[in-house]
Amino acid sequence: MRRLFSTFAGGAPGVGLLLLRMVGGVALIAHGIETFHATQPIGSTALHLLALGDGALLLAGLWTPIAGTALVILGLWSALVGHENLYACVFLASIGAALTLLGPGAWSVDARLFGWKRLDIER
Repeated sequence: MRRLFSTFAGGAPGVGLLLLRMVGGVALIAHGIETFHATQPIGSTALHLLALGDGALLLAGLWTPIAGTALVILGLWSALVGHENLYACVFLASIGAALTLLGPGAWSVDARLFGWKRLDIER
């Protein structure tokens, strides 16, 4: 993960990345829960389970490049299939692309697992 991002942005840019992750994750989870209440074919159910898992990964900030890429694919697929709100699909796909390119930020599980570590050596 550290090879993909030289730093995990903190401060105001980190808050911005956190907000992007929250918007994308909550939108995917809300859409997945909403579609479970409607009767869907089994293939569509599997796709919505993937969306729920992807939303959870984005909320936690875990495997963000993979989750962001999955968000781009899900958003573009929904736009091409003919989802009722084309702008929302493109919006989510652009959030996924931004997260894939910029990284998760300092307030993420990725930063805790793969970020630079500080070692204090006592004498």
